[in-house]
Amino acid sequence: MAILTVTSVFGQKKPMNEFIDELMSKMTLEEKIGQLNLLPGGDITTGAVMNSPLAQLTAEGKLGAVLNVKGQDKIKDLQQIAVKKSRLGIPLLIGQDVIHGNQTVFPIPLAQSCSWDLEAIENGARIAAKEATAQGINWVYSPMVDIAIDPRWGRVAEGAGEDPFLGCRIGEALVRGYQGNYGKENAMACVKHFALYGAAEAGRDYNTVDMSRVRMYNQYLEPYKAAAKAGAGSFMSSFNVVDGIPATCNRWLLTDLLRNDWKYDGFVVTDYGSINEAVVHGIGDQSVTSERALKAGTDMDMCSNAFIAQLSGLLQSGRISQADIDTACRRVLEAKYKLGLFDDPYRFCEPKRLKTDLYTEEHRKAARDMAAETFVLLKNEDLLPLKKQGKIALIGPLADNRSNMVGCWSTGDTPELYSTLKEAMERYVGDKAQVLYAQGCNIYADEKIQEGATFGRPISRVDDAEAKAEALRIAAEADVIVCAMGEMAEMSGESSSRADLSLPCVQMSLLKALVATGKPVVLLNFSGRPTIMSWEAENVPAILNVWFGGSETGDAICDVLFGDKSPSGHLTMTMPKVLGQIPIYYNHLNTGRPVPEGTGEYRKFQSNYIDVRNDPLYPFGYGLSYTTFEYGKPRLSGTTMNANGKLTLTVNVKNTGKYDADEVVQLYIRDVAATISRPVKELKGFERISLKAGESRDVNFTIDVDMLKFYNSDLQHVAESGDFEAMVGGNSRDVQRLKFTLVE
Repeated sequence: MAILTVTSVFGQKKPMNEFIDELMSKMTLEEKIGQLNLLPGGDITTGAVMNSPLAQLTAEGKLGAVLNVKGQDKIKDLQQIAVKKSRLGIPLLIGQDVIHGNQTVFPIPLAQSCSWDLEAIENGARIAAKEATAQGINWVYSPMVDIAIDPRWGRVAEGAGEDPFLGCRIGEALVRGYQGNYGKENAMACVKHFALYGAAEAGRDYNTVDMSRVRMYNQYLEPYKAAAKAGAGSFMSSFNVVDGIPATCNRWLLTDLLRNDWKYDGFVVTDYGSINEAVVHGIGDQSVTSERALKAGTDMDMCSNAFIAQLSGLLQSGRISQADIDTACRRVLEAKYKLGLFDDPYRFCEPKRLKTDLYTEEHRKAARDMAAETFVLLKNEDLLPLKKQGKIALIGPLADNRSNMVGCWSTGDTPELYSTLKEAMERYVGDKAQVLYAQGCNIYADEKIQEGATFGRPISRVDDAEAKAEALRIAAEADVIVCAMGEMAEMSGESSSRADLSLPCVQMSLLKALVATGKPVVLLNFSGRPTIMSWEAENVPAILNVWFGGSETGDAICDVLFGDKSPSGHLTMTMPKVLGQIPIYYNHLNTGRPVPEGTGEYRKFQSNYIDVRNDPLYPFGYGLSYTTFEYGKPRLSGTTMNANGKLTLTVNVKNTGKYDADEVVQLYIRDVAATISRPVKELKGFERISLKAGESRDVNFTIDVDMLKFYNSDLQHVAESGDFEAMVGGNSRDVQRLKFTLVE
């Protein structure tokens, strides 16, 4: 454990362990249990903090942290109560769901991953932490590193997609960005959801997870481990069961794996109310679930009021020990020490920062630049980029809405500061072109379904028939049609699973009518997940998947739409042709009767469908540009390597088009024969490169033995000698292959 030194509110300057030993020696049992209690701020208003239930609990030393208290003034008031009115003056952790920005909102995390730009992602987290801490927040519930292969699960929007290697690199970048060196502009990260939450059955949120240990280790656990090794200050347990035991109460998960195997020394907080939810899972009453959670390695109870209610009695009855409570308390106090709260409890409550650190031009530019990098061009029949001329029909329910642009989990956003796509486009084209606008339709024809998907981010209801007629009227006047369609922001995210991933029928009806006009149509697909666009891929000339790009969405779309920037996003989740293909992911195992990629016909007695081919609509890693890239013949520095050796794979990439652009060069490896079945390919490296028109560059990847390791049936991390394939290309499907052998 690192030795930190800080000056406390008691005027002490001591190493962390010594400081906390001394502090805990003064604490009562009630005060120690209080540190393990996290409650929501609710609707605390300025001036009423002193009289709130939270204030009383804080003054009595029965509260260690709060979440969702908004407003620096309220946070400072609570912190003053903790420091000045509680017996020992222990400051509070202040938590918030800062998922992809604060007042300056960056693209949703899934979109960010499609940039494959680790530097930009880290910088976005740094800015998010800077803005959050300016408002008094010192603890952010991010990153989510859950691997997800089922796009029906709404929380795919909050993660980095389906690949563990990319998930590791992004998780590390986010931890670095948030935490830095724990300065005044840094917040403590919270890695979630530990573990396996992205594998919820049927893509239904909060649902059961059941899988083998081999699959856990090889496909799902590595991003959590990488984030732990990156120094994340806290972990959050997940809602699901692991091996039949709720994660919050799972000792193998929280102690044997996280702490003993991975040597993690941060603290673990539950997800919202999960100790009480463990009762519903059926493992016992609140006293049982509290006992099991604490002994499993859970340190802080989020919003169940279970530890406060149960731990004292459990100690008296001998079901838990004083050491169990002390261990959890110490971990929470260590987090506060690392954040510098004992030195200066108000270090995140400087009023001047509210004027200097929020929604600055620097932050907005970073968000706008990143958003442009995340958009994935799925199809383009020489229609894009558009020219700033003539009449442009902008049609769709997402074209002139402010609050939905940011996407889900935007708890610090201020929509009144942001531009709609319509406003941005009008500003962008100026007097060079005319923008004609019509909403065109609702998100859903069914008002109740749309209402369920709104969650505070409404889109005005219209008469669908009248709106469609208006849209067709302006389309007839226009030279080109730009459709802003897809999901509302809250159709993805927590508690937003979808059983149908196609464009809602009323939007599809309008889109088909617009295509039928014969005018060129560009579809801007807003989504927080991979969606099904088979008809669109066949019939719409240009498709740009814009996800939810954050506060600067409108301007960023215009940057790409009109060619000031070339699209460079590459998918990090596979896009299926039809719902029945789900789950579909690139790094699957082979079967004993595989059908080769690209097979165009049904094959009896082989692993395929009668009515649709196995291949996805768009594969992992896919993304077009306004230019074209030519990959030369790759070469390896050798054909054999030993455990201490390395190989270099080199490929020349040339920009053969007219536009300067970025490309994401991807390296995949296949273990041809091993003691267990291995994936058909696995991402093992990537490099995002910028090439001017006509420019070429050699891209080099170093292959070492660590790239070849996997967890065998005994869960040993090994690299086995034998044959391998190295693959390189611009996506997981279109690759060139080279063979090499690992020798003993």
